[in-house]
Amino acid sequence: MDYDAIIIGAGLSGLTAGIRLAHFEKRVCILEKHSMYGGLNSYYKFKGRRFDTGLHAMSNFVPPGIKSAPLNRLLRQLRIDYRDFQLSEQNYSQIAFRDCRIRFTNDWEVLAEEVAGNFPDQKEHFHRLVKSIREYNDLDLSVKPLSARKVVGEYLTDPLLLEMIFCPLFFYGSAQELDMDFTQFVTMFKGIYLEGFARPYEGIKTVLDLLLKRYRESGGELRLKSGVKQLHVRNQQVVSVELETGETLSADQVYSDAGRVETVHLLRDRESSPPLPVGKISVIESISVTDCQPEDLGLDATIIFYNNRDRFLYRRPESGADVESGIICCPNNYRYPEPLPEGIIRIAHIASPRPWMDLGQTEYEEEKRKFFEASFREAIHYVPDFRSHITLTDIFTPRTIAKFTSRIDAALYGTPDKLRDGRTHLNNLFLIGTDQGFMGIIGAMLSGISIANLHGLQRSPGDTAN
Repeated sequence: MDYDAIIIGAGLSGLTAGIRLAHFEKRVCILEKHSMYGGLNSYYKFKGRRFDTGLHAMSNFVPPGIKSAPLNRLLRQLRIDYRDFQLSEQNYSQIAFRDCRIRFTNDWEVLAEEVAGNFPDQKEHFHRLVKSIREYNDLDLSVKPLSARKVVGEYLTDPLLLEMIFCPLFFYGSAQELDMDFTQFVTMFKGIYLEGFARPYEGIKTVLDLLLKRYRESGGELRLKSGVKQLHVRNQQVVSVELETGETLSADQVYSDAGRVETVHLLRDRESSPPLPVGKISVIESISVTDCQPEDLGLDATIIFYNNRDRFLYRRPESGADVESGIICCPNNYRYPEPLPEGIIRIAHIASPRPWMDLGQTEYEEEKRKFFEASFREAIHYVPDFRSHITLTDIFTPRTIAKFTSRIDAALYGTPDKLRDGRTHLNNLFLIGTDQGFMGIIGAMLSGISIANLHGLQRSPGDTAN
């Protein structure tokens, strides 16, 4: 069967690219290997409960009246009403480095005051940095990579403040070890610090259901359990897409949400493709259900980003997990109209995939138990000891990520070598999602929209017209 566009992967960017193309009467088919859509940002059921796999928070929260903001811009492009996302703002979040704590909320002035109070000699430096960030066009897809540490280091002269500002931004989307691209730094700084965190009451399911409904209403086709085996290429073009079932499909354009390295592995002539570095950042996370609200235990922060070292070592650890730094997230601590029915506390750390991959099941479960104990010993420096209130815990590891996302080496944020404009070495194959370079929930959706606009509809990436 012939299509105008085939999209590999039903992640957030795959769904939004599909919506944009289908809006303009393109014949679109999304192919998803698994039985569930959402990709890296989906959900699963465990012992009668539904847990998000990726969502701690949606960044880029703004009220509906700010038309130029990424959230409102993408909603216009998708023709989704702002109210349908059912977003509730965070209480507050915190960056904790040993004895130094910085709070931030969705009110930018709170962070500015915290920086001035903890680092009085950096106040003017910080304001100059923020001014340059506000003026920077991070949606320019042609911009060249530049070290964020180098640029930010020209403004902030206190090493501790620099590390603290970088910490949440690294955790929420850098594929590079110890550094990130400055454009990505700007995007994430705006989304986390200048705009803020929010969450739908029912989690990522709310967003995914809206996107799938909009896609199908627009005439798009979604095929689950339809993994791609190979992309056949002739004359620098993908001429057909072969499924694992043996079925062959064709399309004028192919958009891949599978990851850049993973997409190259689908090419029959992959040897002719440029070599690419595989990402080294993976994650391990525990999700604990408690018999009371976290606020009842004295835990009212929405997210705590902590680090026990002088420097934040954002890199693959030698062991299975680095518990010296991490993210403690309480999905309960958003300003919902009513409380969630149970307490949820999530603790995530950077992980190395190799130690988890080849274990037998008994060894695997024992290593998860040891990890949880080590993780908890560090977490209770920053939150009350809630162990006696836990009724259920589940843990997902790099092994889980590799199994359900097919990411090589369980690289959560893909390769460090991003393609901002989505163009590959093949004329009709385009990259969307993580390895295009826009990160986070909003970033993933904008990625699909921008690349579909640019290559499928010949519109500018930021075009806000319907």
